[in-house]
Amino acid sequence: MSRHVAIVTDSTAYLPPRTMERHGITAVPLTVVLGDRALEEGTEISTRSLAQALQKRRSVTTSRPSPELFTETYREVAESGASGIVSLHLSAELSGTYDAAVLAAREAPVPVRVVDTGMVAMALGFSALAAAEAAEGGGTMDEAVTAAEKRAGSTSAHFYVDTLDYLRRGGRIGAAQALLGSALAVKPLLQLQGGRIELLEKVRTASRAIARLEEIAAERATGCGIDIAVHHLAAPERAEALADRLRARVTGLAELHVSEVGAVIGAHTGPGLLGVVVSPR
Repeated sequence: MSRHVAIVTDSTAYLPPRTMERHGITAVPLTVVLGDRALEEGTEISTRSLAQALQKRRSVTTSRPSPELFTETYREVAESGASGIVSLHLSAELSGTYDAAVLAAREAPVPVRVVDTGMVAMALGFSALAAAEAAEGGGTMDEAVTAAEKRAGSTSAHFYVDTLDYLRRGGRIGAAQALLGSALAVKPLLQLQGGRIELLEKVRTASRAIARLEEIAAERATGCGIDIAVHHLAAPERAEALADRLRARVTGLAELHVSEVGAVIGAHTGPGLLGVVVSPR
């Protein structure tokens, strides 16, 4: 059994399953609570079911993985041959996932480095991928952490939502910011800044907001070796159209992923979400 540094992340990284399998990345699922049912993201609730529940204004909340689930995951990864684990997670400002991982790391059978990337969705996914590539090259735990943090530091995430109500209900954006975003029926553009979701701009219409989102992404995507992820929830046509325009505009594009977010992020953004992650390699 070969000894190696293993990479663990969580289900909000939204890496393609084939990519995770190819790089040996393990994801610990967060939970969506739909009414009185607790469902694991990625296996027990679909984004279609989530979108329908939100549209019917059913009670939807989210929950971090338990420390016990992390403990079991770390044990299984160690038994598979890992000499150490780098555990990379969504922003601690948005979820208690990082804290649960820290608690579990104290009981792990091998050394575990838990990292708050300050990111979410493919902004987190690209960081996990950078760590995995460093580990595959024979890198140490420190080198894998450095690669992940460097990637996170150069990555930007901007997104459009039809309404700030879902973010306000979940406590992911302040009531004052939500009020500003709702004033005069403007459409909000947001950014991930310092691990928090911040209101960036207010635009008069959805079409103008999406055009501005494209402009911001194109401005960020300078140089060579640029990876881009376009995320959406229940808006596949919007996402594909935006992806096509970015492919035409970004000269240094390496890879472009289009994917629907999972139920955890979707629960806090609502249907109509459109986001762009720009991540230089």
